[in-house]
Amino acid sequence: MPLDLPHPPGGGAGTGSPTAVPGPVATAARLNVQMRHHEAIDVIRAAVEAVPRLALVSSFGAESGALLHLASKVKRDLPVLFIDTEMLFPETLAYQREVAVKLGLTRITTLRAADAVLHDPDGLLHLSDPDACCALRKTAPLQKALRDFDGWITGRKRFQSGQRAALPHFETEMRDGGPDRIKINPLAFWSAEDVAEYIAENNLPRHPLVARGYPSIGCAPCTSPVKEGEDSRAGRWRGTAKDECGIHFENGKVVRQGAST
Repeated sequence: MPLDLPHPPGGGAGTGSPTAVPGPVATAARLNVQMRHHEAIDVIRAAVEAVPRLALVSSFGAESGALLHLASKVKRDLPVLFIDTEMLFPETLAYQREVAVKLGLTRITTLRAADAVLHDPDGLLHLSDPDACCALRKTAPLQKALRDFDGWITGRKRFQSGQRAALPHFETEMRDGGPDRIKINPLAFWSAEDVAEYIAENNLPRHPLVARGYPSIGCAPCTSPVKEGEDSRAGRWRGTAKDECGIHFENGKVVRQGAST
């Protein structure tokens, strides 16, 4: 459906006065109001129009096919960032290649920690300090890559955990040396059933571990199958209080601005 994107205040065509460009926080707040009742694909279209340099960050996990398919329908050459922690399941790496071919994704950049061998030579850091392991293998490579972008699309959804329960379509995060960066969550209001139905209806590849009891998939050492009745993310960092890898944190906390819904 057509988008009625608001024009920035402070002038316009034929006025002779410069147009004031709203900042990221104001843009996120405005788009949350405007897109509240729109479909996910419309949220992606609005993001592509509003954010000049935009990327999609995907784990190529259990539910990733839905978001990647939607994005490919809007902008097939949208940059996709894939974090290879070098501790992923072999099935995830195979799935990433399968989905890329299926959807014709041609701009996938694989991110890896350049200093993982230096700081985690035996690959056992996750046992003593999982937060440090995530920071080394996920957060640092992603933040470095995101320096070239003004915004990024995530696959987070409200049903996934308590920290995501108030997730808006648009939010912002601080970044060093520049204006805030916009984060877009097109599937924020989708349920697990919505995702499964979309994947089935569009005949999208399924991550092979889903059928083996993994509704949420991260690194192999820190992901276990989920039992019936458990939360979908119960298998992530099982036995610890940790439930997020940290790529959505600022100074150790979830911070959202422009998130009025």
